[in-house]
Amino acid sequence: MQPRPSALLWDVDGTLAETELEGHRVAFNRAFEEAALPWRWEVADYLDLLRISGGRERIAAFLQQKEGERPSGERVEALQTSKQRHYRSLISEGEIQLRPGVRRLMEAAAAAGWVQGIVTTSGRSAVQSLLERQLPHHAQLFQFWICGDDVARKKPDPEAYRAALAQLDRPAGEVLAIEDSGNGYRAARAAGLRVLITRSASSAHEPLDEFAEAAAVVDGLGEAICPCGVLCGPACPEGLVTLSYLQRLLISV
Repeated sequence: MQPRPSALLWDVDGTLAETELEGHRVAFNRAFEEAALPWRWEVADYLDLLRISGGRERIAAFLQQKEGERPSGERVEALQTSKQRHYRSLISEGEIQLRPGVRRLMEAAAAAGWVQGIVTTSGRSAVQSLLERQLPHHAQLFQFWICGDDVARKKPDPEAYRAALAQLDRPAGEVLAIEDSGNGYRAARAAGLRVLITRSASSAHEPLDEFAEAAAVVDGLGEAICPCGVLCGPACPEGLVTLSYLQRLLISV
């Protein structure tokens, strides 16, 4: 008998929704404006800053680069708090939607009894805002969340994925991670997981060869009116990532 995946671990930013460029970036810029700071992050700037995981870390690194000294923790926290408030406003206004195929695949997995968890560098409040708006029944889908608040070292460090495996109490070979970016991919692989990459607007610029050991790389999870394309890996019947497709990825050598 072929084994089936016992768990799916979902990244959030870029994977569940296109939150980075039109969500977090916009919220950072509003926080800067509110604090009377002269900087605004354009798309190209933000794509470069995404190499740094975590909002606080991103702010601190940027301010140090611009001002020549490390900003105080209080200043970073004030900017991050403002940014989080603006991000929640964008979510509540419906500016950010789930990517095609996300709800379909999550609900199918839950109906089939698969364990699902969230593993993200985002803060818990940002995750909660997105899920409450876009997946109000999220408690029926996810057994746990591992967020940026829960770890000392964020992706690409594997700490968050190792914490998820400890909660699952299952070997890594029975778990599939769904990620969109190089940082997330490296974190999951370092924890011994197989990874499905679903490229997002904020990660599409990353070279495909960075995901050489991914189980597959797709440009989305697909819906009937918006089928996905496979960039690397097994063909995806009818342009939809399904449970059987995930099972195939997990057991393939």
